[in-house]
Amino acid sequence: MSEDFSKGYLDMELLRFTTAGSVDDGKSTLIGRLLYDSKAIFEDQMESIERASLKTGDGEVNLALLTDGLRAEREQGITIDVAYRYFATPKRKFIIADTPGHVQYTRNMVTGASTANVALILIDARNGVIEQTLRHAFIASLLQIPHIIVCINKMDLVDFKEETFEKIKNDFDNIATKLDVHDIRFVPISAKLGDNVVDRSKNMGWYDGPTLLYLLENIHIASDINFDDARFPVQYVIRPMKDEYHDYRGYAGRIEGGVFHTGDKVKVLPSGLTSKIKSIDVFEGHVEEAFAPQSITLSLEDDIDISRGDLIIKDNGLPKSGQDIEMMMCWFHEKPMVLGGKYTLKHTTNDLRCVIRDVNYKIDVNTLEHIEGDKKVGLNDIAKITLKTTKPLYYDSYRKNRKTGSVILIDEATNNTVAAGMIL
Repeated sequence: MSEDFSKGYLDMELLRFTTAGSVDDGKSTLIGRLLYDSKAIFEDQMESIERASLKTGDGEVNLALLTDGLRAEREQGITIDVAYRYFATPKRKFIIADTPGHVQYTRNMVTGASTANVALILIDARNGVIEQTLRHAFIASLLQIPHIIVCINKMDLVDFKEETFEKIKNDFDNIATKLDVHDIRFVPISAKLGDNVVDRSKNMGWYDGPTLLYLLENIHIASDINFDDARFPVQYVIRPMKDEYHDYRGYAGRIEGGVFHTGDKVKVLPSGLTSKIKSIDVFEGHVEEAFAPQSITLSLEDDIDISRGDLIIKDNGLPKSGQDIEMMMCWFHEKPMVLGGKYTLKHTTNDLRCVIRDVNYKIDVNTLEHIEGDKKVGLNDIAKITLKTTKPLYYDSYRKNRKTGSVILIDEATNNTVAAGMIL
């Protein structure tokens, strides 16, 4: 691989997208088609899929096997875990999270979608908008995924009719009015045959919009990151042992919001101490400017006490702070949440302890109705809760910054991750 090609690949913009849909809507087949038609799979992978397809006796290559990697998935013909795949085109790099459609795997969908720029919601053209469609759209809205592409699949099974596409499009638009979703695109496709996935369909001349791959390559995601409020959680303090660097003290981490420049005045939380940025260091050397989501090392002009979990900000946009936090929570574990229970809360690089104070309400993810008075939160439940931390937490709302507005809860006894939360 040439040095120019390698540098070009590293500099390419990365788009993360997740798939969601009901069982048998064709999520895994769609991803297989994307990989196959964009020439993103190797010959030995294709040969393996062809051999596996022969065993099923269908008489044709099953592209879904490219993502359904678990043995249980292949035997049942469904997706259970979150399958991640990586591919690139000349325009972008992609990370795909293929998530389950079953209601009992809500936690998997939340996990796969938590970092996505785009959600692909698949709808079977024969069935139209169904209960699971509402659930998947709600979760995409809850996780503040900026862009939704509704893929109306299996158009070949409804004779590629425009009126079928338009009816489903209108039905979904009616759902979207109840949700916090602003950018929705619709594409009629046949994942099995490849229509409008990578190549334009010859069977749907009435559709003059872009193909799915064109949308994924060109949808604008740069403005999805909060560049107004500077946020730099300190991950690691660097003190080189070599004599020539004896006076260097750097703070390494990833910028989770905003832009930092050499010479900027900054404040460190929770101490409130201030200083100025002396240097910004990256792997290649010094830079004058850095922005989210770059990983950098900052050095400051003043020798102040900073450790892992501290937050470096600029005064142009202060975070909220407090110990009583309200959030939407998705419970991940078979062991139910304990009201009044103590958990470890991880927020960016900061670890602290908390107590669950109240369950305000649960959400029926299939109808979006609030369930009042039910304090029992178990596996895959989504609820609005209030918790109290042992010390003040500096945070943003999840709507404002998906990184500094999210937390995970860990069971102190088992060290299992039991929940993910979006701060309101």
